[in-house]
Amino acid sequence: MNKYLKIVLFGGLVWLVPFVVSFFVYPLKTAGNPLFESIMPLVITVMVVALAYLYLKNIRTDFIKEGVIIGGSWFIINIAIDLVMFMPPSPMQMSLTNYMMDIGFTYLMIPVITIGFGYLLDSKLER
Repeated sequence: MNKYLKIVLFGGLVWLVPFVVSFFVYPLKTAGNPLFESIMPLVITVMVVALAYLYLKNIRTDFIKEGVIIGGSWFIINIAIDLVMFMPPSPMQMSLTNYMMDIGFTYLMIPVITIGFGYLLDSKLER
């Protein structure tokens, strides 16, 4: 599969799977249960770790660079899709400030994880 297509598809999956899961666990949020706020970052983390592994397993060099590329790309993809979904006049209207405090800030874990994988793999290569 083309590298760039893989980055975009995986970035979409990083967004799509948590979005689907959120429909099933949303009653926890409406009930005021903080469990929702714990489940969603966990789902994002699992997706990023799994997809970063699948992406990076066939890479032979420049792991940090690749970690930055996929982390930054997936972060931007997730924010962009969310802005379409959550900003007015969308059905799930939310101010930009509320969005960033409730959802957007959480996406910073994406590049943190992928760059961390890059550093880890790079350090293994240097041995």
